[in-house]
Amino acid sequence: MTEAAGKTIDVAVFGAGRIGRIHAANLARQPGVRLKYVVDVNREAAAALAAQHGAQVADIDGALGDAAVGASVICSSTDTHSELILKSSAAGKAVFCEKPVDLTLERARACAEAVERAGVVCMIGFQRRYDPTFSALKARLEAGEIGTPEMLIVTSRDPGAPPVEYIKHSGGIFKDMLIHDFDIFRWILDDEAHTVHATGSCLSDPAIADAGDIDSTAVTIRTKRGRLCQINTARRAAYGYDQRFEILGSAGMLQAGNVKPTEVVAWSKTAVAQDVPEAFFLERYRAAYAREMAHFHEAVTQGVRVRTTVADGLKALELAEAAAQSWREGRVVTLGA
Repeated sequence: MTEAAGKTIDVAVFGAGRIGRIHAANLARQPGVRLKYVVDVNREAAAALAAQHGAQVADIDGALGDAAVGASVICSSTDTHSELILKSSAAGKAVFCEKPVDLTLERARACAEAVERAGVVCMIGFQRRYDPTFSALKARLEAGEIGTPEMLIVTSRDPGAPPVEYIKHSGGIFKDMLIHDFDIFRWILDDEAHTVHATGSCLSDPAIADAGDIDSTAVTIRTKRGRLCQINTARRAAYGYDQRFEILGSAGMLQAGNVKPTEVVAWSKTAVAQDVPEAFFLERYRAAYAREMAHFHEAVTQGVRVRTTVADGLKALELAEAAAQSWREGRVVTLGA
């Protein structure tokens, strides 16, 4: 889409759940953006979100068939992502889509090819790259502050597992949860995986194991340049949403810590206490979601190249597939062999 600066941009939002509501609100803050349609199988949720932003409720064909709509923002369930990317790109709409592109590599590759053929903007929602702390660390790393990067350690823990019914249709922990960590790995080290070894357990709820999934993982990646990455994840952290990483370089180390509700620290004779991390990802990445949608707006209106592309989504999915295979088969998986 090539609207001139200052012209109104009509947008269709697909999905009126919690992330759809966040993206819609952040879109509404962008200059010249008009939320025109909300599409959701839950008509009541769609109507509520549409009313909040002066939009209309529509179905997929109605929203994409409107030539005035310049962008699709896809926040619906994972099993709808690839279909909506394909239809939106075919209709000439710019696309923002939450991760993952799809649960299968075949469909994800088809999406990447369709986007390239259509020549439309397509941005994937890896919001962690837009987090102020993570972005600052990346900038300092690129400036050479710690020399050559050698090892990345990522900690990624949720405060609790999602409902088992969700897990059954999520594609598994590697595609649903670790896909963000795989993207962080590629972004921070600016390298690609050569080998992946993943192991995991179910430690919080036997029903997760019954659903064929795990809730705790340990993943080791060796890159094509010999660098190392360790990722530890858990679906249960009693103290809050734990998101941090550190990168060791030839001349030092950089750490990116958790975000807390406040930075107040209480000192007493018996202890030093501070706030636990934010309760969940919606709070933890509040600023990241806002910056992410502002970047999409810039890409659509000013031609800025998106920082999280459909190719990034495909690469993260390839790593998730390799990790799942490694866990299932109990062996190291080599990529690109």
